[in-house]
Amino acid sequence: MIMNSRKLARQLIVSSRTLLRTIRDPQECRQLSQAIIPAADIPPSADILRPIHTPYKCLLGPGPTNISARVVGAGAQPMVGHMQPEFYQIMEEITAGMKYAFQTENEMTVALSASGHGAMEASLMNVLEPGEVVVIGVNGMWAGRMVDIATRTGADVRTINKEPNEVFQLSEIEEALKTHKPALLFLTHGESSGGVCQPLEGVGDLCREHDCLLLVDTVASLGGAPFLMDKWNIDIAYSGSQKCLSAPPGTAPISFGDRAREKMNNKKTPCVSFYFDMKLLSNFWGVPGFGDRNYHYTAALGNLYALRESLMILAEKGLENSWTLHRTRVQELRSGLRDLGLTLFVEDEADWLPTVTTIVIPEGIEWKELTTYIMKKYHIEVAGGMGPTFGKIWRIGLMGENCTKENLNFVLGAMKDALRHVNFKGA
Repeated sequence: MIMNSRKLARQLIVSSRTLLRTIRDPQECRQLSQAIIPAADIPPSADILRPIHTPYKCLLGPGPTNISARVVGAGAQPMVGHMQPEFYQIMEEITAGMKYAFQTENEMTVALSASGHGAMEASLMNVLEPGEVVVIGVNGMWAGRMVDIATRTGADVRTINKEPNEVFQLSEIEEALKTHKPALLFLTHGESSGGVCQPLEGVGDLCREHDCLLLVDTVASLGGAPFLMDKWNIDIAYSGSQKCLSAPPGTAPISFGDRAREKMNNKKTPCVSFYFDMKLLSNFWGVPGFGDRNYHYTAALGNLYALRESLMILAEKGLENSWTLHRTRVQELRSGLRDLGLTLFVEDEADWLPTVTTIVIPEGIEWKELTTYIMKKYHIEVAGGMGPTFGKIWRIGLMGENCTKENLNFVLGAMKDALRHVNFKGA
């Protein structure tokens, strides 16, 4: 046995020396590599070999917004393992910031590595059984999108409908709850496709009277318009990182209250999505009651660093100050637009969304000619309508990082020039 081992050792030494001699000869080394590693038949494109460059644009549409140097810098912090204590600490700080933004004490408050659409799906998949009735208040693009998502989850979808520049009254909501007896009611707080902000006070109380969960979309409003999740008895709320929070797109804050968690726990069918399973996500985020943390998926660390910084900026500013700033700027913007001879799409000031202003496109004006002119000359993004408002309105967003006096004056000056360019007689 010992002799065989010595013989094997000598053979290995001889083989190693032979390999070393081969490596010293570059030609033979290439031949050896080609014998082991297959050729890549498809070469890289010339485009991917060029350094990336994105021009600066002032993003004054409905989102995303420009991002501050602080948030950009935070997102570029060194990577750490997503199961390491340093990142767990960052997650806890993000949770605290999201609770402040939502104005909630909900322990099940996490950030999904997804866009707001991911949160839309997660909010339904975790609480609804197939066939349960859902009432969706449709007055724009995002409620319409939720109809699609709820239908795909197997819900029995009923709708109440308003025009894109209108909000739902409590009496209309109460009638829908009595008629349809839903397990869940969905409303959009900030409907950016039409520019309205849905009043929510009293809606949560009605839902509790009718044993119904209240789910609210705050993607276009969180941080820019008053939102009091606990005080208003809202059971589930979600948002996005790229609007008033002015962080990169790709993270979605979401919060579930006690009633939603009870519905989740009593659900007979499992969440159909592994990725959006709130029980697994709650374990990963360290929510009390979900055991020791386990791996769920690799979180988008850079985006979460950036989200943490944006939440810090919001906390430094103060929610009340942020709400006041957005309300002040939108009043100034709308006053300036009226002075240009334009008509606002949402007439009642009480219904204005403080983050996105919508303007009726004057008769005879091609909407895209104006937005293209402003982008080409001023590098400002002003958007057209979306969904039911496509081709009918322009949309200007002053939110988060972009909610400044400088941007207000900049966009009003650009609009005045562009209206002359398209021969609008009221300018």
